[in-house]
Amino acid sequence: MSIFSIATSGLLAYQAMLRTSGNNVANANTPGYSRQRVEVSTLTPQLGGAGYLGNGVGVDTVERYYDRFLTDRLVATTSTMERYDTYGQFAGRVADLLGDPTAGLNGGLETFFSAVQGVADNPGSIPERQLMLTEAEALAARFSYIDDQLQGMRRELNGQLEATVAEINTLSQSIADINEDIVVASGQAGGNAPNDLLDRRDQMIQDLARLVSVKTVTQDDGSVNVFIGNGQSLVTGFTAAALSVTGSKYDGDIKEISYSVGGSTTPITSNISGGRLGGLLAFRDDILEPSRNAVGRIGVVLAQTFNQQHKLGMDLNGNMGGDFFDSASPAVNADPSNSGSATLAVSYDLSSIQDLTTQDYILSYDGSNWSLKTTDGTAVSMSGSGTSASPFNFDGVDVVVSGTASAGDSFLIRPTRDGARDFGLALGDVRAIAAAAPVRVTEATDANGLPTNTGDGSFRLQSVTSDFTTLSGSITFTFDDTTNTFSYTDGGSLSGTISYDPAADNGSTYTVGEVSFRVTGTPDNGDSFVVSSNTGGAGDNANALALAALQTADKLEGGTTNLQGAYGQLIGDMATQTRQAEINYDAQQALNRQAQAARDSLSGVNLDEEAANLIRYQQAYQAMARVVTVADTMFQTLLSAVQR
Repeated sequence: MSIFSIATSGLLAYQAMLRTSGNNVANANTPGYSRQRVEVSTLTPQLGGAGYLGNGVGVDTVERYYDRFLTDRLVATTSTMERYDTYGQFAGRVADLLGDPTAGLNGGLETFFSAVQGVADNPGSIPERQLMLTEAEALAARFSYIDDQLQGMRRELNGQLEATVAEINTLSQSIADINEDIVVASGQAGGNAPNDLLDRRDQMIQDLARLVSVKTVTQDDGSVNVFIGNGQSLVTGFTAAALSVTGSKYDGDIKEISYSVGGSTTPITSNISGGRLGGLLAFRDDILEPSRNAVGRIGVVLAQTFNQQHKLGMDLNGNMGGDFFDSASPAVNADPSNSGSATLAVSYDLSSIQDLTTQDYILSYDGSNWSLKTTDGTAVSMSGSGTSASPFNFDGVDVVVSGTASAGDSFLIRPTRDGARDFGLALGDVRAIAAAAPVRVTEATDANGLPTNTGDGSFRLQSVTSDFTTLSGSITFTFDDTTNTFSYTDGGSLSGTISYDPAADNGSTYTVGEVSFRVTGTPDNGDSFVVSSNTGGAGDNANALALAALQTADKLEGGTTNLQGAYGQLIGDMATQTRQAEINYDAQQALNRQAQAARDSLSGVNLDEEAANLIRYQQAYQAMARVVTVADTMFQTLLSAVQR
């Protein structure tokens, strides 16, 4: 090969290097761009009389700086970082809402029970009673506001799910399309890689990882298959599957992520992880729905226990109390695919309402037996047979099954979901507040109204039964110290004795008829106590005191905490989860930065290095141009010599 050919090969090679280096500089700030370099090799030398003589240089390919491991690491950390970012942002909003001193429940519960105590201090005062109703309305408004905000977040979340799935579908189709472009371009180039298309595809996969966790597998033809969830293929070669957002089978407002391919649609919500989509679903399942259930449980327990006690009191008109609050009922949703005729009647078991949880349940029938589990799959034991005489009972809930179930039928039971939404004030008349006890307990008196008892024994009213209406007459209890018994009679059909040993039974509670009372002290022989209807009891506050005591009564978490304690625990849990999400995000962000730096150290464009390369390639190009000049001079000299 002539010296002209050698010079030409060098010029072409260094021109390619200059062009590639210039392209690197031009794309220094292009997202996802990988710097490129020209791979050259010596052309096959020519054998001459003095040995092998060089034939110049040839351009083999343009290679990009790329490492699959570094790219996969960047994709994985990006997906996890986006999940915690989305989760933490939404969780922080819930924590702020619940902890807000103006909108939160703690202040409302405090002021309401303070108003109840005000009625207990002055039971006949109309202004005090009006304040109690006003504070009850304000408390109901707080429950409603919190529930509205949580439901608003769910609607927002559903919109985000729709938008995110739409983005995923767009990106997956784009990846399928560029797969085809890469295969075609690679074939046209004789197997040489279309670097810019590969970079563009990597950036698409990176963008997809921000939305959902993905795994990729490169095929022999250069295309990439993309997988999500538990191996569901989102992109296979040139074909993209589609995701969709659908309502769950029990509740259309609870959205599921479904996977569609080949005309078949399958829910894959539980398999989704990572990215914005994973963060949204985790927030809904870990924070949003449990928070609504937890606030609803407080509303249910407050309404049910307050109503129960209020009904045991007597109002200013001499009537027994009614419901003070409106209360939710457990929500039940049947699976639309149920083939049987069974229906459920679900109610609260007031005797075990302290066992209410924040869980939702699935009650299923297998053709022979009913079984219960939480929505996360944990089995739950229940007693009873599901009949009205023996309801299924579990966690403060009774279930009666009517009709006939078929194998495979199931029902979603949500005991506290609507507890905050349906919480309201049922009472509108201040005189209807049942502050008084329907009965009173007094010592026996003489004709002048003076007490006749000489001992230090005492009777204290505890409660009346839920079916109490009125006493048929006064019940007189007389102590006999020889037998340590109280004999009692109402002057009619009610009579009997109760044993009371002052040394052993001091402080014991007894129930006679529909009245329960506590006996303390040591009565003398013949001391008497009278239980009678509380007529004209406008100044009595016994039931108001019992209502006020509900503020500190342990009626939640299996009887281990009170209303404000449960709410404080909820706020603490939300704050902890929010803070944990922030910590996880910070950690993942640091890992993502490290992964990005590692990728950039290999694939990123270093402007200083490229500037040095440009000078080096320019000098080499100029030198090769000088070779052309020398070759031309030699050729002209040769021509001149021949002409002579």
